[in-house]
Amino acid sequence: MKRFMTILLAGLTAASLLASCGGSSSSSSSSSEAASDSSAAGASAEASSEGESTEATGRLAEIKSKGVIVLATSPDFAPNEFEDISSGESKYVGCDIDLAQYIADYLGVDLEIQAMDFQACQAAVATGKADFSISGYAYSEERAENYEIPDLYNQQRSDEPGQVVLVHAGDESTYNSPEAFEGKTIGAQNGSLQYTLTEEQLPGATIKLVSTLGDGVLMVQNQKIDGLACSGDQARLYAEKNSDLAIADWYFDYTSQGNIILCKKGETSLVAEINKALAEVNEQDLYSGWKAEATELARSLGIEVNE
Repeated sequence: MKRFMTILLAGLTAASLLASCGGSSSSSSSSSEAASDSSAAGASAEASSEGESTEATGRLAEIKSKGVIVLATSPDFAPNEFEDISSGESKYVGCDIDLAQYIADYLGVDLEIQAMDFQACQAAVATGKADFSISGYAYSEERAENYEIPDLYNQQRSDEPGQVVLVHAGDESTYNSPEAFEGKTIGAQNGSLQYTLTEEQLPGATIKLVSTLGDGVLMVQNQKIDGLACSGDQARLYAEKNSDLAIADWYFDYTSQGNIILCKKGETSLVAEINKALAEVNEQDLYSGWKAEATELARSLGIEVNE
């Protein structure tokens, strides 16, 4: 009797799989091709909004079963991932860590962070020792060949500039061209991307070195400098919190390509679920807020920030 019931159950399971295989294969193929360009993020968001479900297979099924997803990261790249020991205990923080936690919460599992060097992170994913890796990766054809890559994150929004000048509110419209900055003093951090952009694109301006963005903001507010060169997401955060600050109408000619997550080749079911979480992150512009907060935390701890 037990053997009969086993055969009967197996038959029912096989029939169920045959009935559902058409939908799951189309979902897998679309997600594995998603990282080839930034337009795929929109397709993922659309599929996510329609409430499509992804069957928990392969590594995704293991993650759900264990209740834990393992992240490989190299915590030496602030504000993306870095170590905070200010409380007396080591804690890994940063906007990439916030993203990883969001994905874990979306999947309904705990996040386990494994810190290692940058190259080891990639090997850990390829060999299956980690479920995924987030560590400030840029997209490349080589990575696309060797890993499953979910949709891009940390992309520059098409309707907002990536690198800007923060000025005193009321002055933003007067700064509408590079010539408008002639003879003006612009704050920037030494060795930063913003310093280079100011030097190259605003040759008529004088650069005033600032130790932190917070110091630069105070200098703009007290009109000790005419503007502060900083990233668009950071500038928007400061402008939202301070009514006496605004973003200049002119902004730097610079476009960020965004970052990627690495998953083991063939794990398309996991990638499809990560894409759903990323669609929420991108639609709500969550990452820019995490990045601005992580940048300020890193600088308050005296950690050098990579721009």
